[in-house]
Amino acid sequence: MNENIIGLAAVVLCLGFPTAAVWAWAWYRSRKLRTDERLAAIARGLNVPFDAELPQPAQSRRAGILLVSVAIGYALTFLLLGRWEPDAGEAAVFGVIPFAIGIGFFIDAYLVRREIHAAN
Repeated sequence: MNENIIGLAAVVLCLGFPTAAVWAWAWYRSRKLRTDERLAAIARGLNVPFDAELPQPAQSRRAGILLVSVAIGYALTFLLLGRWEPDAGEAAVFGVIPFAIGIGFFIDAYLVRREIHAAN
């Protein structure tokens, strides 16, 4: 069993770090290009509209939807695998973690929206 875990860790690290580096470089490069484009337009005197950022309740709601969906998909996958491999059913329990975080984001979105309506 230890040899399998060592091999898995080696593959994940060998593929994970370069993938993360490429993703970080691409994200940085796209942000830099977008910023340079905006600065060039401002230098020419053009009116540049800024991207409207989602309000905080919408961000929490989006994160909640994604995390609950991931949790349900994860749990269903391992429950279905549990039909053939009995130990795989135990892994489905770990779907509770993103599910609980997603529910927390839904509660946060509700509370922030309620505070905004109370302030108005």
